[in-house]
Formats: sequence, C-alpha cells, structure tokens
Amino acid sequence: MTAGFALLASLAWGIGDFLGGMKSRVLPTLVVMGASQPFGLAILAIVVAVRWQGPPGREILWAIPASVLGTAGIVGFYRGMAAGAITVVAPIASVAAAIPVAWGLAHGDGVSHLQELGFAAALGGTAMISIERGGDRARLAAGTGWALLALLGFGGYFVLLHDAARHDWLWPSFVFRVTSVSLIWLALLARRQRVRGVRPHLAALVAIGVLDTGGNTLFAAASSSHGLLSVVSVLASLYPVVTVLLARIALGERVERSQDVGVLMTLVGVVLVSAG
Repeated sequence: MTAGFALLASLAWGIGDFLGGMKSRVLPTLVVMGASQPFGLAILAIVVAVRWQGPPGREILWAIPASVLGTAGIVGFYRGMAAGAITVVAPIASVAAAIPVAWGLAHGDGVSHLQELGFAAALGGTAMISIERGGDRARLAAGTGWALLALLGFGGYFVLLHDAARHDWLWPSFVFRVTSVSLIWLALLARRQRVRGVRPHLAALVAIGVLDTGGNTLFAAASSSHGLLSVVSVLASLYPVVTVLLARIALGERVERSQDVGVLMTLVGVVLVSAG
C-alpha cells in the first residue's frame, strides 16, 4: 500500500500541477493558489470532523514548516511553468527527490548501485534541460530559476511532512493545508491583490485544489504506513512524467534536441532511484 499511495500522489500532483501551470498563464499565481486551495481545505475539514479523533501527537507540527516550504515550491513551480516550457520546468523540479533521499541515507536508509546511477542520470539531465541556445550563445532556459526554487521547496517539504505523518495521515494534511491557505491569503492581503476573474476558470481551480490536497494526503498516507523516506519521496516525485506527457499532448510543446535528451535522462533517473 505504501508504494501505491506514493504513486497515486504523483498522479494527482501531475494532473493538478499541469492545470495550475496552465491557469498561471492567464491568472496571477497567488490568485490561482488562493482560489483553488480552500476547496481542498474544505474537504479535509469535513473528513476531520467526521472522524472526530484528536491529533496523535506534537509531531504533526512539522507540517507547519513543511507547508511553508511546500507553498514556496508551488509558487516557484507555477511561476516557472507560466514563464517557460512545462517540459523543461517539471523535470528540474522532480530532482527535489534527491534531498529526502540524501536525508534518508544520512539517517540509515540504504542505497543500491542502481539508485546511484539514477542520481547521476537525474542531475545530469537537469543540467541539460536547463540550458538552451539563443543563436550562438547558451543561456538558462526560461523558467529555470523558478524551477530551482520549486526543487528546494519540494525537497524540504518531503522530509518534514514525512516526519509529521509518522503516526497519522489526516491531521498533518489538515495542518499543512490550513497553514498554506493562511500564507497565501496573507500574501494576497499584503499585496492588496484582489481575487477576481476566476469564475470562467472555476472548474479547473476546484480540480487544482482537490488534486493538490489529494496528493499531499496520499503522500502523508504513504509516510504513515511506515514507508522509507527515500522510497516514498522518489515514487511521489514521478509526477513530472504526467505533467510532461500532458504538456506534449495538450500543448504540443517542443524543446531543443539536447533538452529532449535531458528530459528523458531526468525521468529515467527518477525511475532508477525508485526501482533500486
């Protein structure tokens, strides 16, 4: 069940992130997040009320810093997909899996030679994806900076939410979403930014909020079922496969040949790490 929860999390995130990136091209990123995430919070609040069971312990408070990092990661991811090609940004962000794997190894998780090969492929592929040529000069691909912010935010998120969800999946998910919604709306109020023009996009925004919250909850469920941090995080990090495929099919995105090779290397690297 642990692997199943993690893979379902990657599926939910992959679809939700594609929709979030698309909507961030026509609406401000904070508006997309502020209008979508309360729908996921409402569902979690109903489930918490129905279950009527108190928090399991103080470890769920790790969900608060996890939410800070995860929210920063989502902002970077959405902004990156709005500024550049989704097929470039998503694989770079997927290398966030290296952070929880390194943390897990430092705390006793084992690693195989296959996983070592996967690390090399993922990191090398990221470097290839990040560079594009403009005329005779190489430059960073559009959206790369935001993708690196997503990488760091998601990497820290995996470590902290895994710790928060060691004994329960629901309360950490609820605390995480309460924190993220609060942060986003505080940012909107501080910037005096109105949430308007969302009605034509309401169906997609509901889907984004539900899918993103579903991904978080499924990752917490995988963590609470005693899954190793390194394994659970890498399996959950397969979401760029879904996002990239949707971008290719729905948008017809094309990138340079070297970047195509980099996309393939990065995704193969993530698979090798999970298979090892």
